[in-house]
Amino acid sequence: MEVSTIGLDLAKNVFQVHGVDKEGTVVARKTLRRAQMLPFFAKLSPCLVGIEACGTSHHWARELQNLGHEVRLMPPAYVNPYVKRGKNDANDAEAICEAVTRPTMRFVAIKSREQQAALSLHRVRNLLIGQRTQLVNMMRSQLAEFGIAIPVGLDRALQMARQIVDGEASVDLPPQAAHVIAMLCGLALDLHAQLRQLDLRLDALQRSDEVARRLATIPGIGPIGATALAASVADPHQFSSGRQFAAWLGLTPRQKSSGGKERLGRITKMGDKYLRQLLVIGATSMIRRAKTKPEAVDPRIVALLARKSTRVASVAMANKMARIAWAVMTRGEIYQAAHAPVLAA
Repeated sequence: MEVSTIGLDLAKNVFQVHGVDKEGTVVARKTLRRAQMLPFFAKLSPCLVGIEACGTSHHWARELQNLGHEVRLMPPAYVNPYVKRGKNDANDAEAICEAVTRPTMRFVAIKSREQQAALSLHRVRNLLIGQRTQLVNMMRSQLAEFGIAIPVGLDRALQMARQIVDGEASVDLPPQAAHVIAMLCGLALDLHAQLRQLDLRLDALQRSDEVARRLATIPGIGPIGATALAASVADPHQFSSGRQFAAWLGLTPRQKSSGGKERLGRITKMGDKYLRQLLVIGATSMIRRAKTKPEAVDPRIVALLARKSTRVASVAMANKMARIAWAVMTRGEIYQAAHAPVLAA
């Protein structure tokens, strides 16, 4: 069986294989169980394997590369147009096999185990932040029902939680309410302590990773953003320019052009939402500093704020930061203010 290209549709336990030879003739259409995956590919001669990028695709891509195969990951949205009719595993595998051979197809760089481990810290941290916010909001609402108001701010809420847990807060609550509110306070404090440990791990990761250290020299990008970018972008050279990288993050305007008339709308918000959020948060912090201490920031930021609203300016600055991050990653240099491009309006 001379297979030149395989489309592999991944799942948890059942995997669909669609293989063709050099002439495009179908020579393999097979369903594999999880235990059969590696033995099947080990018997094949090295060939091109296409896989949709998903949660487990990077693991299987590394395993198949170790067997000598050339593996290419593709965004699922770019594979969908090749599905002929009906949604099933066999049709999906056939569409993957067809899409991977297209000369204009865009591929996803395969992440290493270390990059995936770094991203796991970010994902868990993001989850715990949401859970901490939910616990604090519930604690505020329950105390408010008994006429106890907590001042605005996370620090004030955690301070009140600590006082309630330690028995130092003078709050008059019924026994049942006191029990559940003390439980909420304890959970919020435990989550806060775990988040602190994750932040320390990310700080250590940023200091040990050469790419993250260079990214952290960019204004508005700290240890969280630097480690997230370094772990998410496996190969920055897959982007031909900083603008393409910013477009990958969804920070460029949506085009609705026709008949020679160019119309630009809001940003596309495509790509990695987490990275885009970190860049916008970093830009917002720089804007806040520009409003309080304009002499301590780049004059171009002050000039931009004079022309645009705060939200528009924060997105424009996030776009600029993305382009600078691409240049820093591809050129192997640190940030140099003198070489920074002009802010986009």
